[in-house]
Amino acid sequence: MRCLVIEDEVDTSRYICNGLKEAGHVVTACRDGADGLARAVNESWDVIVLDRMLPNDVDGLSILSTLRGLGKMTPVIILSALSGLDERVRGLRGGCDDYLAKPFAFSELAARLDALVRRSRSREDIRELHLADLKVDLARRTVERDGKAIPLQPREFRLLVYLLLNQEQVVTRTMLLEAVWDYRFDPQTNVIDVQISRLRNKIDNGFSPPLIHTVRGVGYMISAAPH
Repeated sequence: MRCLVIEDEVDTSRYICNGLKEAGHVVTACRDGADGLARAVNESWDVIVLDRMLPNDVDGLSILSTLRGLGKMTPVIILSALSGLDERVRGLRGGCDDYLAKPFAFSELAARLDALVRRSRSREDIRELHLADLKVDLARRTVERDGKAIPLQPREFRLLVYLLLNQEQVVTRTMLLEAVWDYRFDPQTNVIDVQISRLRNKIDNGFSPPLIHTVRGVGYMISAAPH
């Protein structure tokens, strides 16, 4: 796989790049946020390893925000010495696919990168998803219901896709955290509930029948059948 590593710490960058190269991957390293942003936007990557804190004016979250704002959904894992729950949630809400605190073991980083790329590639052959009058075009990353376009944020889009891939099945909060965020933390966090509420307002508000259902005490289900 083609990996872009945006990391300003020389030793950390060398540690990551050497490990990835030894595993047979093609790796490009950037130590500056502006350079990293340009490479991330203008070139094709299978995955991006992004340092949360970078020197000068372009930090990791700014790079991530720009990428997602341009509609580029390359899997991104953030590396950061900021390991608090609030910082992890901020990164995940900002559009990253995973968040790994420093210091870390390379074996864990490699496993997480493999999981991100595997999950991304496993869906490449699926072009569209449908349920009732809801249509999701994965290639164009558009959502329509009853012929009306519904704009979604990147995280909302990934959440909807996961629900549709598991339609008519109950998915737990833990399943959603691990699949959509590829991250494991307290399943009692309200991150999932907040995102589901926002998604439901966009997908169900003004349409019939409601598609996103709460399965009390368990999780959620997307279904056209009444619940």
